[in-house]
Amino acid sequence: MSSDVGRPTLSQTPSNGEPKCTLPLEKVFSIQIGTELFRLSGASIASDAPSYFSRFFEEQLRLNGDISNVRTLYIDRDPTTFKEIARHLQGYHIQPKDGPQFVKFFADAQFYSLPRLISQLFESEIFVRIGGHNFQIPRDIFSSPGDSPNFFTLGFAAFFASPLEVFPGLDRQGLLRPPAITPPSVPSRSGEVFAQLLHLLRGYPLDIRNEAHRAELLRDCRYFHLRGLEQQLIPHHISFNPIRKRDEIVIRLEDVRRSGIDVEDIALPPGHTQADTMSAALVTYSRPFVDDKKYDLILEIGDESTILDITSRRPTFLGTTKARVSSLLQVIAGKKGDQNRPAGQKESAPEDRLWASLSMDTDVTVDGEREYFPDILRDSMSGSESLSEEPSRKRKRVEEASINRPWIVRNGQWRLCMQPRAKGDGMDIVMIAVKLEVYTLQRTRNKQRKFLSS
Repeated sequence: MSSDVGRPTLSQTPSNGEPKCTLPLEKVFSIQIGTELFRLSGASIASDAPSYFSRFFEEQLRLNGDISNVRTLYIDRDPTTFKEIARHLQGYHIQPKDGPQFVKFFADAQFYSLPRLISQLFESEIFVRIGGHNFQIPRDIFSSPGDSPNFFTLGFAAFFASPLEVFPGLDRQGLLRPPAITPPSVPSRSGEVFAQLLHLLRGYPLDIRNEAHRAELLRDCRYFHLRGLEQQLIPHHISFNPIRKRDEIVIRLEDVRRSGIDVEDIALPPGHTQADTMSAALVTYSRPFVDDKKYDLILEIGDESTILDITSRRPTFLGTTKARVSSLLQVIAGKKGDQNRPAGQKESAPEDRLWASLSMDTDVTVDGEREYFPDILRDSMSGSESLSEEPSRKRKRVEEASINRPWIVRNGQWRLCMQPRAKGDGMDIVMIAVKLEVYTLQRTRNKQRKFLSS
């Protein structure tokens, strides 16, 4: 006889004082599962009770009064799965080895009403098959900010309900056997890509081969709702600008999240008419879930979606970029309202208060000519370095030909700020050009085309 027979266990009496199991611990009870007979002691049955087994044999003892008259419990279930459950009842830790075995353990633990095993399975690793690959995912791997709740934690919560609810949505009364459960599977995603995401979630670096590879990782990050990991993977560059003595982040417009936007007041240049009543502000950004500090935002806008009228200094935007910029401007304007707007004056739309600014600090390429700076912009410069020499003849010809044509910004980086209007009736939003690649000629655009076979 086992040495622990008759010894009280913590699981026999719940915290409310009511016994979980009143079976004699040293007696042996017969349970037939399918074609195999199992003999378990009262101590083993009591180790995870109250259960289907403990209630059945307690009722038998109540009706018959003698252990010798207790009949064998017959259940038409899988004996192979029950062998592992019997080991659990005997005090061994059982661990599913894959998704199919996990759902078998889960279904039978629910069917037999084994509270301790149910709780263990709810806290166990997540088993899932993704694109032909089996994965065993520790739940604590999603502990980083933004990575939970996600596809897996939400999916398992809905799939397995809670330890207190047996087969949610089904009437347990009269249920002959639990419904069939298929292992969680995501056949539409790549197992290779997900393996790389797990590698990153474990804290290891990953060599991102190219932008196509990054796009694969980001696509599945978004599919599985791993928001923190997504923010780490989006293209960005963080640096300290030793001239401005400010930390900066370069990030694409489509990757900016509203929750990361903020504005920081800065001092206006000496002599500004509104210096005593209203301060200017720089737009800052911190990646949600990742950054613990704010950086000056340098916004990258590409896809030939920005058109700049250099005479009026008004930018316009095309396609989805227009909607994204409009949303961004609404957030920026909301962060710093027009405190000095006269009473009763309607606030103008942020798009109507948007200007572009270029200076000698801007790195500009126009129609393939680098370090190009048209004379028309000289009067709008303030606080920038003086021009060194007169433009060359070639540069003058480019200037004269392109001044009256709109600038199509193939790709641009812009620092964003807010500054008081000269009339003191609110704040303008200014896009300060940092680096621009511009064309004004159809020939320039055609030159950069690639043949499909290249």
